[in-house]
Amino acid sequence: MVVDEGMQYLSSHGHEKTGNDVIFSWLARYQNAAAAGADAVNGTVGALLEDDGSLAVNGVVDAALRVAPATEFSAYAPLKGLPAFLDLAVTLALGDQREVLEAGGLFTGATATPGGSGALFLAANNFAERGDAVLLRDRHWGPYAGFLRGCQLKTATYPLLPQTPSEASPFLDLQGFKTQLESLATTQKTVMTWLNDPAHNPTGLSLPGESRAALLTAFMESAMRHEHTGHTLLIDAAYHLYADEPHGWAETLAEVLASGVPWPENMVICFALSLSKSHTIYGLRTGALVYLHPEVESVERLNDVMGVTGRQTWSAAPRIAQHVLSELHASPSGGSAWSDERDRLGQLLHRRRSAFLRACEARNVPVNPSHDGFFAWYECDDPVAVAESCANNHVYLVPLSGGVRIGLCAVPEASVERVAQALFEAMEATS
Repeated sequence: MVVDEGMQYLSSHGHEKTGNDVIFSWLARYQNAAAAGADAVNGTVGALLEDDGSLAVNGVVDAALRVAPATEFSAYAPLKGLPAFLDLAVTLALGDQREVLEAGGLFTGATATPGGSGALFLAANNFAERGDAVLLRDRHWGPYAGFLRGCQLKTATYPLLPQTPSEASPFLDLQGFKTQLESLATTQKTVMTWLNDPAHNPTGLSLPGESRAALLTAFMESAMRHEHTGHTLLIDAAYHLYADEPHGWAETLAEVLASGVPWPENMVICFALSLSKSHTIYGLRTGALVYLHPEVESVERLNDVMGVTGRQTWSAAPRIAQHVLSELHASPSGGSAWSDERDRLGQLLHRRRSAFLRACEARNVPVNPSHDGFFAWYECDDPVAVAESCANNHVYLVPLSGGVRIGLCAVPEASVERVAQALFEAMEATS
């Protein structure tokens, strides 16, 4: 690396931090086109917008925030989070399977974080030895790589989809996962995999129950074979409350354990939660890392480790949303009202996705399987060329490694046909 002679004060790893976020650069292009008067379509952002282009805000959460006591805005939260919020975080992760899992011998813990990104950082910082590789699907949220590099970690990948989908598991390359898992388990002291499911960013893919069970069983078997290698399965649940099966992983875990598969003591399962999307409070930076293990001592130790890491990184996560959401969900009427509004926003996404998939099918545009959440995905060899072609029609999408991300969360339902048509023309132009 060539180091600027005038910037010797930057460390070597500081010099490695270059470039602009591709998502925000394409958002800027949309904004510039719209400001110039173009009839532009915004498919770039990762926040849910109403059909009129305004930010979708859950009014129930907003109303509760506006009547919260001033001290809840101003005071520090406990370093590990407000106890009531930590309890809520476990429930949001596990749903009605929480009682089943805890009755079955699992202990749960949680640490409050500044958004889902904070939860990912806690995991990267503490569950993998420096220099180890973390196992990801080859299509994943781009900032994963930055979190891992910042913790001196590498990445290993397996294909998002199998080359030959089977009827039993059409959306999981189980063999690819097992092969990479075995390679890491035999060469590293730790094995961690991050799985953004359900409602995967950037594709909208959600694994069905049989695929979840196959992956979980493979991971548990690996931990049992390699008893001296730590195994961490992290479910990135950023969008799970907009999925048809929001607590599918908790259900699968309960089913696998009920079948008699033993929990290896060298394995922990985590959920990285983001309240940004589910409660439309992106800027309040509220999330949690939830973890499960059959030994209470292990969970208590994780509480300490994660609390210390947070203290040494961001001090304490913001307090206000922890307080307000704990109070809101503790009230049957408040929780029900939040759920009704969340369901309205979920239906907004569902209508857009259904219309988009129909429009692509009518034009023979081969978008990836897409089920839930904020995004859809067009796999291609030259994502920049496809995105540029779409931009020529004032449809702005995001080119990423291996394809183009379509932010259905931002595209008005009335503009969905334009997106499909722009992709069709881009496909014709780049084929």
